[in-house]
Amino acid sequence: MDRDAEHAAMSSSDALHALRRLLARTPVRTFVIYPIAVIALELAMRRGQLVIAPWGAPLLAWGYLQYRLAGSYREQHGGGGPGITVPPAHLVVDGLNAYTRNPMYLGHLIFMLGLAVTFWSWPALILLAVNAAWFDRRVRDDEARLRAQFGAEYADYQMRVKRWLPGLL
Repeated sequence: MDRDAEHAAMSSSDALHALRRLLARTPVRTFVIYPIAVIALELAMRRGQLVIAPWGAPLLAWGYLQYRLAGSYREQHGGGGPGITVPPAHLVVDGLNAYTRNPMYLGHLIFMLGLAVTFWSWPALILLAVNAAWFDRRVRDDEARLRAQFGAEYADYQMRVKRWLPGLL
């Protein structure tokens, strides 16, 4: 293989790896891939007719804004990275975290509920249910890590603030 062919092969391999990393990111899936997939499925299932219920749009906006604002607040007040790979240096117990221990994940789920309502979509509702179970498992893993990292401070926080919905779950 000549040098140009080797470079092209490495470049396409690097590009494919970068694409896989991008698609593996939860926000990319929730806020980009899932809406495209739901719209495509709905168009295919309804033979080109898309049902749009405008009362779902506030849920889309709420979910996305909650995800963005809670993430920004966490980075500013707790440190760490935007995802779970770089944990916070400080436990964040105020802001939206005073009402739910997982405001960013809840933002994802609210957005997905908005997809189901906006497009009156059974596939989006199934996607919401599958992702709710996936996020719940992920949260339980996060909680174990946070208990190990913050000890009694996190245990106290768990006693005061519900995992998902204020006052309920």
